[in-house]
Amino acid sequence: MQEAAPHPFGAWESFYVIVGTSAAALTGLQFVVITLVKDTWREPSSGEIGAFATPTVFHFCATLLISTTLGAPWPVLVGPRLIIGACGLTGIAYAAFVVLRATHGTRYRMVLEDWIWHVALPIGAYLAMVVSAFTLDAHLTSTLFVIGGSSVLLLFIGIHNAWDTTTYVASGRAAAESSDRKEQAGSPS
Repeated sequence: MQEAAPHPFGAWESFYVIVGTSAAALTGLQFVVITLVKDTWREPSSGEIGAFATPTVFHFCATLLISTTLGAPWPVLVGPRLIIGACGLTGIAYAAFVVLRATHGTRYRMVLEDWIWHVALPIGAYLAMVVSAFTLDAHLTSTLFVIGGSSVLLLFIGIHNAWDTTTYVASGRAAAESSDRKEQAGSPS
């Protein structure tokens, strides 16, 4: 009887169970929050939702994808490399799309914190995944730490951005800004 080769990601199983489960639960929670605050967030444009709420779900789903990918018993590293690389490239392209939406499709002006959490950190995490796809074979142990760090970073980005959106709406700023825009539109300039 031939012994099975050790699973290259086996030592990471608990890590990815925790990270993947957290990402899945937080994705569901994001849907609940958006549903509950929809009456408070008066007249959100599809650009605002697409620029600030949808990327949060995207990052959670990317984290879930990486977790399930590295939790699968791959016989060779080609499959994980392709998925991690594709996830990274898709994430970078999506981050660029978010910038376009946030700067052209919303009434909200991004501040430095938004640029950091919605653009710079996600691009960094996804770029690390692209690099990891190329280095997985040659530097397995260190690359797994980079992928794990990227996954956790995307999880924290999602948590931060979900909280930021929730507090923005809950504090009444969204309604106040909507009211201010209505007043400005109604008054002659």
